[in-house]
Amino acid sequence: MRIAVLGLGVIGTTYAYALQKAGHETAHIVREGKNVPSSIAVHLLDGRYNPKGEEKDDNYNVMLASKDEEYDFILISVASGKLEDAVKTLVDRNIKGTLILFCNFWNERKDIDNIVGDFEYVTAFPTAGGHMEKEGRLNCVLFDHIMLEGREKAKINNYDELISTLNSADIKQEIPHDMFEWIWIHMAINAGVTSTAAREGKIDDPNRLAKELMADSKALTMAVKCIRETLRTVSARGVDLKKYNNEILPYKIPAGIAGIAMKRLFAGNELTSRIMTLHNDVSDILYGCRCVYDEGKNHGLELPLFYGNMDRVFSEIHAQ
Repeated sequence: MRIAVLGLGVIGTTYAYALQKAGHETAHIVREGKNVPSSIAVHLLDGRYNPKGEEKDDNYNVMLASKDEEYDFILISVASGKLEDAVKTLVDRNIKGTLILFCNFWNERKDIDNIVGDFEYVTAFPTAGGHMEKEGRLNCVLFDHIMLEGREKAKINNYDELISTLNSADIKQEIPHDMFEWIWIHMAINAGVTSTAAREGKIDDPNRLAKELMADSKALTMAVKCIRETLRTVSARGVDLKKYNNEILPYKIPAGIAGIAMKRLFAGNELTSRIMTLHNDVSDILYGCRCVYDEGKNHGLELPLFYGNMDRVFSEIHAQ
């Protein structure tokens, strides 16, 4: 398969690496004039073949996409709120293909339909993460699956080819009831976790905050209580949370027990703990928190833990 990736970001490059190793052609769409290396060093904690993960060091060969090209799939993983610019880039360069949207968004489906225009698209969510180190090495984590929109709701002509492509790279698929609703739930959970980690008002060092949170069962207990609050914003949007029991079950058990269990999980699962510490894009993290915060306020919800934590964060940011 021919797969284009918008940009050279962490998520897109991580999956491009896995797909290239599986024998697919990958090419990146980058700004004209941007200095692009011919290869990128990769340090990967690979969870596809071992539940504990396997440490790998390798190189990824970077190829560039040309104008007026057609690809089987175009992988888009952009910072929240930048999807419209991403699609405009494809239109301006006359690059065609089925879009795989690996994006956080608080939008309704009709909003995304309007943004992508004539492109066919499927929504998905990565289970990968990492960051580009100063020396240019990609330090990343890759789990054995992605979340993927079901065939009926995706309505793309090459769904079977997508499944085959993912399987060839040993990337399994989990299909939720509704991908949009699943993303909202994911964002609400992350907002609860983030606001707890940053409850003192500081969010400039996500790596340190994540490590401190994962090692503190009392703080994780608070995070569970906060997540229960933030999930109410998803319910307020009309989502039936009963259809997502697997996702929210850990937050239904007594908070103290859940906090202890989460601490043990992080201590015993390097894949999960490392992905928590590698994501350090503060603006993207805050986007999700702000969406959940505004949704709660718009519906007049009482979310004292979450609002209190985020008010301290917003106050600190405004003071800078």
